[in-house]
Amino acid sequence: MLDPLLILELAALGLAAGFLAGLLGIGGGMLMVPFITHILGARGVAPDLAVKMAIATSMATIMFTSISSVRAHHRKGAVRWDIVRQLAPGIVIGGAIASLGVFAVLKGSTLALLFAVFVGFSATQMLVDRKPRPSRALPGPAGQTGAGAAIGLLSGLVGAGGGFLSVPYMTWCNVAIHNAVATSAALGFPIAVANVIGYAVSGQGMSGLPSGSLGYISLPALAVIASASVLMAPLGAKAAHALPVRTLKRAFAGVLYLLAAYMLFKGLGSA
Repeated sequence: MLDPLLILELAALGLAAGFLAGLLGIGGGMLMVPFITHILGARGVAPDLAVKMAIATSMATIMFTSISSVRAHHRKGAVRWDIVRQLAPGIVIGGAIASLGVFAVLKGSTLALLFAVFVGFSATQMLVDRKPRPSRALPGPAGQTGAGAAIGLLSGLVGAGGGFLSVPYMTWCNVAIHNAVATSAALGFPIAVANVIGYAVSGQGMSGLPSGSLGYISLPALAVIASASVLMAPLGAKAAHALPVRTLKRAFAGVLYLLAAYMLFKGLGSA
């Protein structure tokens, strides 16, 4: 049984993550990983394991938030389903490699530092707002598969829905920001499914896992966060279509910088 205070903490996190999933297309994972790491650590889970469980549990919630937010974006005609179909095969391959192999081998402190580096890089890309060449377009099938594999692999290592890479990637290829955010939300589902299966398998038999765990995934935390997040994702998607492009990019960058700083601190502290 979860204590009432923990339920409130997880529910509040789910509400915020769901809103961000719809608003920024980041699946909420960028917000959840630092907070779940803190929540688990405060309840006696070893620091290295807390980071891994936070990443896995965060990714599992994205299965639910992505469905909720993409429905709202789809109703507005913003999802580029052609891009989803091109990137999805590579995403599944990259996610499987991450969650079944690399994730289990790396230490939690290393994963925390990876989280900080890639999130900080993505924030800078969005904040600089460098204009792509007008002639630049999305690559062909092979290039899209390769890009999808990179997105799936890195997403699996940091527990995010891929928006921290896919949104900058798509805008760099002259996809409009609102379409990029909406399409990123749709990509969150194959990213999450591929990685969650791997986390559940690779975490079997790990010592120190709290009760209610499926591999590296905390099922009680998943239930509370997912229930709250699906309520807010449609509201975030609605807000995304009401905000100007520049404001949306600044909001994306600001959130990512804060979370990168926290995980950098955690990674260096436990290295």
